[in-house]
Amino acid sequence: MSGQNSSSKDYFSRLFRHASWADDKIVAALHQADRIPGKPLTLLGHILNAEKIWLMRINRFETKGMAPWSPQSLEECAALAKENAAGYAELLNRLDDSGLNAEVAYRNSTGTAFNTTVSDILTHVVLHGSYHRGQISSYLRMEGLEPVNTDFIAFVWEEKD
Repeated sequence: MSGQNSSSKDYFSRLFRHASWADDKIVAALHQADRIPGKPLTLLGHILNAEKIWLMRINRFETKGMAPWSPQSLEECAALAKENAAGYAELLNRLDDSGLNAEVAYRNSTGTAFNTTVSDILTHVVLHGSYHRGQISSYLRMEGLEPVNTDFIAFVWEEKD
């Protein structure tokens, strides 16, 4: 948590503002590219599909049949990024710190049942997105395109401006 005395809810809200900012940076970079390489677009779609699936699980909606690797166009990614950002902001706005410790029962994409706390799911979503955004930047570099700095500290610097 930043140097302030923040609650867990505030901390997760900040992490999800970063995730939304980072998703938007990737979308913008792909929009500006003279060509959109397939692998970065596939990974971006995966990040956003996974964000949506986890949000639905937390909100107790059925996710059976939803594919975390279903293809997305760049326009669909941009729309889903906005939808996910709004959904996580709404979720974090209504949760109190005790709600972060609530367990969510769900089945993963292979049908295996799990019970996981909301805070562990939120942590996973944030880390999962960061992992794949790093892959996207690597693929962009391999394609001769400019990688995107989506590091948390870059978000912090920009947030202070």
